[in-house]
Amino acid sequence: MTGTDKLNMNAIAGNPLIHKQDLSLALRQLVNPLKPLYEQGGSRLPIKGSLAGYGESIAGLEGFSRILWGVVPDLAGGGTDDLWGNCLRGILTGTDPEHPHYWGDAEDYDQRLVEMAVLGMALAMIPERIWGPLNERERGNLHRWLNMINAHPCYDCNWLFFHVMVNLGFYKTGQPYDKVQMERNLQRIEEFYLGRGWYSDGIGGHSDYYVPFAIHYYALVYSKLMEREDPERCARFRNRAQEFAMDFLQWFSPNGAALPYGRSLAYRFAQSAFWSAFAYAEAWTELFTPGVVKGLVLRNLRWWFKQPILDESGILTVGYAYPNLIMAENYNSPGSPYWALKTFLVLALDEQGRFWREPEQGLPDLPCLSVQPEPHLVLCRQTATGHVAAFNTGHLSTNEHTHTSAKYEKFVYSSAFGFSVPRGEWGLAQGAMDSMLGLSEQDNLYRVRRSNEETWIRGRVLYARWLPWSNVVVETWVVAGLPWHVRIHRIITGRSLDVSEGGFALGLLEDEAAAVQTCSGRLDATNRSGSSAIVNLTGYGEALAVYPNANTNLLHPRTVIPSLPVALDPGCHLLAAAVWGQPGSGRITGLEAALKELGIAVGQDEITIAGEAGEPIKIAIP
Repeated sequence: MTGTDKLNMNAIAGNPLIHKQDLSLALRQLVNPLKPLYEQGGSRLPIKGSLAGYGESIAGLEGFSRILWGVVPDLAGGGTDDLWGNCLRGILTGTDPEHPHYWGDAEDYDQRLVEMAVLGMALAMIPERIWGPLNERERGNLHRWLNMINAHPCYDCNWLFFHVMVNLGFYKTGQPYDKVQMERNLQRIEEFYLGRGWYSDGIGGHSDYYVPFAIHYYALVYSKLMEREDPERCARFRNRAQEFAMDFLQWFSPNGAALPYGRSLAYRFAQSAFWSAFAYAEAWTELFTPGVVKGLVLRNLRWWFKQPILDESGILTVGYAYPNLIMAENYNSPGSPYWALKTFLVLALDEQGRFWREPEQGLPDLPCLSVQPEPHLVLCRQTATGHVAAFNTGHLSTNEHTHTSAKYEKFVYSSAFGFSVPRGEWGLAQGAMDSMLGLSEQDNLYRVRRSNEETWIRGRVLYARWLPWSNVVVETWVVAGLPWHVRIHRIITGRSLDVSEGGFALGLLEDEAAAVQTCSGRLDATNRSGSSAIVNLTGYGEALAVYPNANTNLLHPRTVIPSLPVALDPGCHLLAAAVWGQPGSGRITGLEAALKELGIAVGQDEITIAGEAGEPIKIAIP
């Protein structure tokens, strides 16, 4: 690697990310370390590391294609060619069936279909770079290889947009395209729409980051490129994005950190790709001005570039706030994290346009409580600390993705405390059950919530009914708030159980151990990064500090979880706990005032939650 290519590990963290040239430099700071890794022929970028479920050959294609999410917009916006030579050479090699480094024929539900989408976008955005220089044979190879997507099904979720992106590229370059398939997929995606700007990722699927960084992202790109040909649909896509933005804004802290929630978090700063697509489509509103959207993009990138997410060679690792394979999905190869480059779409915008010309602005004034029924969440934010927490009813369905319970069924997700995934199945330390209720048949093997029989939201009160076993029914009420919130469980069990309620996971610092204090069913854990506490209101035993296995939490490699354990005999039981979480320094205080503010009265055999409208909620043992 030359001196100009060699990444200074502190350089990207020091990049001010103010002007367009700063973001263009950041792209090169991320991509230049990869240049020596291209295999002979240039069609694969085989980054060394752990494997995904689809093997090394396709993983090499994935690494190659994901760089294009940043390179293509950079070229579209007038960037230099220094990254494009390797890319075009690899495209020609990879699509040539007679070349030894051919990407191979696609099959049904193939990862190759995923990686085709960005090539479709390239054909639509920079045809003069990817299509114009090719001879007749090379064009035939590229069209034939991409056109395989029209002969093979994609999963019935955000994947349907991959067909759309490829056929959009064919259309924009005047090539034969499958108009029927394109329209069929666009119509099917309509069936995922839930209202208020929200989609599910497939019928009955989750509403997570795949809504902003996939479905809305592709829809906004489509709305920009097809505005003349399909004006009604393009206007609908922009209107939905504007409506969605009102809720999604709440997922971001003033310092740029976004809420860790759901799967595919190894894509990291793809969290702000929606805002880049919003800017690209010029979907401006009175609230979402270029300055506000610009701030959301750049602050998120600044936050990420201060985290230890690069290895010593300057290559993005798999993980979240640090390298971490424990939280990864089966489809995460070493090249997967470069999907994060989708956020660089704003490089396609003219430097003299509104986005780059207008000054960055902070977050507008936001309410402390945001009820978002489509993703089953109630978001709270604390103005003084910037802490954002998403309280969660859970879902009526589930899936087989890695750590689904941890990623979708915890009671609360936090921008400051993250969330934890299990390391193993044995005990509280391996289970890492922060913000969850763990239940064991007194054999030290714990079950947690994976799906629900019934859920609802009424203001700040969330309810779920779930069955960890066929003869164990748990009803859960969560009363959302910050820094205190309350969880109530009514458990009817036909078997003896050990139960443990976990609070927020507090990160342990290298130079400062957490101060842990216990007293009468209460445990407080504090250090300079924040404080976490749990208090028995009724039903639990003495509090316990659980030190989970290392690398279970997404934000902090080592943590402590204040927890409340209890042993239950068969029968009906009422449990309630108050949980505190706050970043930064400050005393843990105000529990009585918080209970009053949240409208919670705890009696000997009954708990009452004051209704914000209508009758209060009374929870008692029958």
